[in-house]
Amino acid sequence: MSIVYFRFAAHASDVLTRAPLLEALIKRAPRTHPVLDWRADALRVISPGSGVMPSIAAIALQGMSTARWACIATPLHWNAGMSSVSLPAEGIVSLDAEEAALLALDFNRMFGGEGVRMRASAAAVLVCEFDAFLDVITHDPERLVGRDLFALQAAGPDAVRLRRLMSEVELWLFDHAVNRSRTSRGSAQLNGLWFWGGGTTSVAIPPVHGWTAGRDPLFASFGDTREWPDGTKPGVIVTRAQPGTAEWRDVEQCWLEPAAAALKAGALKSLELSAGEWGLRIDTGFNARFWRRARPWWESFGVMTGEVE
Repeated sequence: MSIVYFRFAAHASDVLTRAPLLEALIKRAPRTHPVLDWRADALRVISPGSGVMPSIAAIALQGMSTARWACIATPLHWNAGMSSVSLPAEGIVSLDAEEAALLALDFNRMFGGEGVRMRASAAAVLVCEFDAFLDVITHDPERLVGRDLFALQAAGPDAVRLRRLMSEVELWLFDHAVNRSRTSRGSAQLNGLWFWGGGTTSVAIPPVHGWTAGRDPLFASFGDTREWPDGTKPGVIVTRAQPGTAEWRDVEQCWLEPAAAALKAGALKSLELSAGEWGLRIDTGFNARFWRRARPWWESFGVMTGEVE
């Protein structure tokens, strides 16, 4: 029997909606535990004993780079106010393969002479490669949702270079062909690229024994399973959908319902749920904590709300 790791979005909101199946699973689990680095936590499910995790960018490049340092370049659509810039829940933008390839090609025409270049991975993830090593501290864009972007800018000895490049990219994207195309079909424009998940590229990529699903820049590098697989291999599922939203119903049908059925049948050893900075584990048999009432899912994951549906 294997383990499946399920990562979902959990952001503060004025209105949050109950999710009965998720709450039924949570009811059967022990208390939540802190998760300091959810990607490292999930990677050990499909790559046990992998040791120190390489940077997300190094994994996305899959050893196909001669650069000294690289980082992920995530497209964002933010809201600009009078005194701050904030990221809405839908502000992390996924590109299709054509958009990613065009942006990488044009970026290299504009900035390629400055010791930096861009590559679009097979999963349409943009990776920025640098000839020089950068000593910077960056933040996962997931942490930006609902917060002021300026408060989480890159920091450290080489942060000025990264922040300057981000500013130049913002101007470059303003009237870019990709944005004009997105506008014509009613899709959100790209305001900028958020650089994060960086590190040296000269590291070994850990072997993976299992499957992955979703558009996460790390786990998409190992494949993109589209439906609950047959067999007993471990897996990692990552979704940006938040419980109770319109997108959640599809995620629930595709992944959570089969996981619950596999647990009940004893075909799955355990299901690990993760959101924000918290996680919990439901073992086969659901641990049968029948005396507990089903609480709103957000109470287990530290999410604040103003109104409940």
